Amino acid sequence: MNAACIEVIEGDRPLLLAQPHVGIWLPEAVEARLTATGRARTDTDWHLDRLYADLLPGATIVRARFSRYLIDPNRPPDDRSLYPGRNTTGLCPLTDFDGRPLYLEGKEPDAAECSARLADYWKPYHEAIDRQLARLRRRFDHVLLYDCHSIRSRIPRLFEGRLPDLNLGTNDRRSAHPLLIETAQRVLAEAAGRGFTRVTDGRFKGGYTTRHYGRPAAGVSALQMELAQAAYMLEEPPWSWIEERAARLRPVLAGLLSALLELLEDRIIGEGT
Repeated sequence: MNAACIEVIEGDRPLLLAQPHVGIWLPEAVEARLTATGRARTDTDWHLDRLYADLLPGATIVRARFSRYLIDPNRPPDDRSLYPGRNTTGLCPLTDFDGRPLYLEGKEPDAAECSARLADYWKPYHEAIDRQLARLRRRFDHVLLYDCHSIRSRIPRLFEGRLPDLNLGTNDRRSAHPLLIETAQRVLAEAAGRGFTRVTDGRFKGGYTTRHYGRPAAGVSALQMELAQAAYMLEEPPWSWIEERAARLRPVLAGLLSALLELLEDRIIGEGT
């Protein structure tokens, strides 16, 4: 594994930002087997690291630099569906979100290759999260894993119509302390008053990361934020950052993270509460 494929920035506050889908790196041997669709990396969370940059000094960040087309860190290791009965993509995806093949015919990864990718990329990413959460828990009674995502606002294969701008996932209120969920919903309601659309546990309730790590009774809460990319960028090649849109969205995200962090640092939420 290329060690640069996982980036960790250690902070000193009870918040971890996970960024599993910002990466675009692929081994040359894999990229050579991809279709033009696969090489385009369309389903990347484009510019998401830039969008969250410096919003909350002191936050810990765990970031995958490899492409989700290599292996998806937000899927279960056994590749079971998180949304049974609905279209989605798998652990080692064979199609993009629109259902187009990523690999040239006959060049798809077999079970042995997927197992190797799991060991070389997926596991180290989650081991990094485990280490950082354990480090933060030694210092704080309760910590929050905030899973950062973005996606095109219109993907008919995955959902009808236009996705709301702000999609909060709480695994049906199981992954985070009720006060954190209520606070997030309050901040997002205020954002709705400024023209942003929002929903809680809509099409996206939280992926593997949110569901696996969200154990509020054990002192770790997890929330997923899925952003509609139209809120900050161009949703087609060349996937350009749009400064005026991002400048409008960033204060909303900063306000959300600050409000959540205030509950944790003031110890309003403690272990087992």
